[in-house]
Amino acid sequence: MSLPRWIVALGVLAAVSLLAVPGETDVRAGGTVTTGAAPSPALGEDVAYTLYLPSGYDRSTARHPVLYLLHGRGDTMQAWTRVKTVLDDMIRTRRIPPVIAVMPDAPWSERGNWYVDSRHDGGRPVETALTRDLVAHVDATYRTAPIRQARLVGGYSMGGAGALRFALAHQDLFSAAAVLSPAVYTPLPPSDSSARDHGAFGKGEERFSEEVYRALNYPALLPELDPDLPVRLFVAVGDDEYANPDPADARHDLDFESAALYNAARRSPVLSAQLRVMDGGHDWSVWTPAFEQAMAELGPGLSVTPPTGLTGPLHGTPADDWAGGVAAHADGALTIGYAAGGPVDGQSHAGRLDAVITRAGAWTRQFGTAADERLYGVVALPDGGVLAAGYTKGDLDGKHAGNSTDDAFVARLDAGGTVRWITQFGAPDAADRLYGLAAVPDGGAYVAGYTKGALDGQNAGDKDAIVARLTPEGVVSWIRQYGGAGEDKAYGVAADASAVYVAGSATAALPGATALGGLDGWLAAYAADGTRRWATTAGGAGDDRLNAVTITTAGLAVATGATAGDALTVAHTAQGRQRWRHTLATPSADEGAAVTALPDGGVEVAGYTRGRVGVQAGGADVLTLRLDGRGVQRAAAQLGTARDDAVDPFAEPNLYAVTTPSGKVAITGLTYGGKAGNGDVFLTTVTP
Repeated sequence: MSLPRWIVALGVLAAVSLLAVPGETDVRAGGTVTTGAAPSPALGEDVAYTLYLPSGYDRSTARHPVLYLLHGRGDTMQAWTRVKTVLDDMIRTRRIPPVIAVMPDAPWSERGNWYVDSRHDGGRPVETALTRDLVAHVDATYRTAPIRQARLVGGYSMGGAGALRFALAHQDLFSAAAVLSPAVYTPLPPSDSSARDHGAFGKGEERFSEEVYRALNYPALLPELDPDLPVRLFVAVGDDEYANPDPADARHDLDFESAALYNAARRSPVLSAQLRVMDGGHDWSVWTPAFEQAMAELGPGLSVTPPTGLTGPLHGTPADDWAGGVAAHADGALTIGYAAGGPVDGQSHAGRLDAVITRAGAWTRQFGTAADERLYGVVALPDGGVLAAGYTKGDLDGKHAGNSTDDAFVARLDAGGTVRWITQFGAPDAADRLYGLAAVPDGGAYVAGYTKGALDGQNAGDKDAIVARLTPEGVVSWIRQYGGAGEDKAYGVAADASAVYVAGSATAALPGATALGGLDGWLAAYAADGTRRWATTAGGAGDDRLNAVTITTAGLAVATGATAGDALTVAHTAQGRQRWRHTLATPSADEGAAVTALPDGGVEVAGYTRGRVGVQAGGADVLTLRLDGRGVQRAAAQLGTARDDAVDPFAEPNLYAVTTPSGKVAITGLTYGGKAGNGDVFLTTVTP
């Protein structure tokens, strides 16, 4: 509602379920409620507050996240104590971590201060007092964690407006906000709003200044948000909010304003927002269940531990760059491949995207054409050199003049970075790409991808998956085309002395495999001469895909990808029998992008998650998952930046992993959290 002058905030008239006597502690079941006072140099007086401490606080040394809960106009710090039972229940059932809740009293400007620093002659610096003085006092007095990931600010009505402002104007302090029935109005408050009365948005003798209001309102804050400090918002409002009788002010009904806020917030790359319309009006029949839903959404993301970042320098240019693979050498050196949109380390830029191979700490080799080149795999060779595979739209090998469609290519570089040969192949006037690469002990390679043409008999459909064998000299010794009536792609390939395993996706039934529905993930085994031995599908009735495959020390073919938005990993024997299946699921998107065998018979899966496996860093984070030889999950973690990592804007994973001789796992991938450009490449090492 617009809070007309003649309406007193409903919360102040409601009976408060738990009233705390100043200086005394409530010792009922669950957490305890007490009161305190924080010195405020900004105000020149104390800030009184009610405090909720979780059960067992006095018997522990653990640190806790903190909720700062702001009351509505006319209310007091006692209003929020009614959520004690909600907090008790959610903590007891482990829906949220044990939290501290601080409920400050805001009596200034006749309890209509809107939680801002007033410029009115009779106004007070309320925002500074609460965001700086109160927060500093709480961190110094209680066992908190002085990091933004451990703080959430919430409020209802005027307090909802305050919570929104605190979260947007003080990203360094708060990572999340529960914004309930917020009294926010754009571009200006309605004529009967109490926001015009008490001097919160005044200037000098003037009680209300349009200039001041616009400067403090959220539309002015959104363009100035720091993209490296993401904020999660939960907005809720009742469906029976006060309906302003003045048609000119109908747009300011709070259900309308809340929807406008949500739609503005979700268009910001810095904010992730949720909106709930509840059954009820401007009162606790809405705010209590809305608070519980907000905590269920935001609470699990609170952490007293900061997120794990991406270590090591970034690779790339000011233009778009894409990860293209990582190889581990016997001497411990790492080589990465990527596609770069500009010159790298003084190398010549041929045009658009070039292929780049970098031996970490040693050398860089960039090569390409005036068209696009992308890398999708780098593997080490026994002599210290590498193989790299991908696709080109130009004449990369000097034998395909006039080419303008995607062609597959494989390049061999020696230990010093000199290009020894490049093999380019594909169907004329049709697209061919390589997405997977595996080395062969003799110095040759197996590659996998797709063709829209006919490389091995007639094309079965739109795109057919391909797998091919190259000799150490770069000669294609055989190609096998595999597909059905739909679009089929191969993304990963792995080989040992007896078999070649290929993983991918298909939109229709494949020869020898059963269609499951939607997009299917599939795994096929070939003999060294290219004879297909068996094929199987993985997933369910929804969309599934397998992105990568490896062979464990026990001889299992382990492939990873996604099923219906969850990370899927499956293991098959050499005869095609499924040995085990593992799914990692959060409420958000999760996907395995790479899998590498570990010395103990297990595997390390690397991918991305938009959910919470460990401590969330940003939008999409790098996911690491340790599975033992039986498919049992031994560990899971996430790392990244405040922006998207490991996935591109088309929701395609862009990540590679390899086990190093020391048993660690090197991971390279795409990140939008770097400073070099629109997309950079990271290289990091993790311990399984």
